[in-house]
Amino acid sequence: MIKQTFEQIKNEESRRVLIAAHRGSSGGNIPCNTLAAIEIALRQGADIMEIDIQRSRDGKLWVFHEGKEPSHLCSTKNFIKDNDETGIRYMRYVNQDNEVTQFGVETLDDVLDYLKGKCYVNLDHCWDFFPDAVKCVRRHGMEEQIILKSAPKQCYFDAIKECAPDIAYMPILKRKDEYSDYLNTLGIHFAGNEVLFDTLEDETASPAYIEKMHKMGKKLWVNAIIYRYTVQLSAGLSDDVSLVNNPDDGWGKLADMGYDIIQTDWTGMLREYLVESGKIMKK
Repeated sequence: MIKQTFEQIKNEESRRVLIAAHRGSSGGNIPCNTLAAIEIALRQGADIMEIDIQRSRDGKLWVFHEGKEPSHLCSTKNFIKDNDETGIRYMRYVNQDNEVTQFGVETLDDVLDYLKGKCYVNLDHCWDFFPDAVKCVRRHGMEEQIILKSAPKQCYFDAIKECAPDIAYMPILKRKDEYSDYLNTLGIHFAGNEVLFDTLEDETASPAYIEKMHKMGKKLWVNAIIYRYTVQLSAGLSDDVSLVNNPDDGWGKLADMGYDIIQTDWTGMLREYLVESGKIMKK
């Protein structure tokens, strides 16, 4: 079991690859985005906890991926955004066999309280209500632990500048980067980019681009996760390839290319591979 503190992760991040746990570590009867999944990911060595945020009808923030209610909850016709706290408290996750579990939907307040001082926390899918999410972060005094992301749209840049200029921000870029130079001028904590690429010939996969971003002092987040097999986020350098074929062909290549953060659904196995291969340390 690996137990880190946020201070340890922060002090080591310039020297090694960081592991982002996609919605925690789930499987069997443990659903994603729950405190149980989060604790498992921490024990497996996650440096960053990626969680999804939704806002309910009464304005409360919940840790749940928008639109996944039909597949993740036993109450398939009820959506978080259409309910208030009273209704959401009765909702229960289902497990991988579609059987009801003991796990309910977590509030962002409870999850932040649980993660304080433990790791970085990426609040995903909250771009349409950045101010509400940031207010919650500030209540917990966790500004230094948080990473905010969004599509590269001016409305989101403006929101970050207005409510969260001191909090790490990473836009999500597909294939090429037309924004970094501009973001550097905004007076925000532009920490780097989450990058997607269809082929290794795309700009966001090129050695020249990775070197340029590192010279700017920025980090690059890449995805080994797969939402559906027909959409590859990193040109096929995926969890699937790493687990079924050879980790050198997936995780290893992403580490060798120089990416700073790898997001995975298999936190423990990625950590074990990076440590045993020595690739967890940056070149």
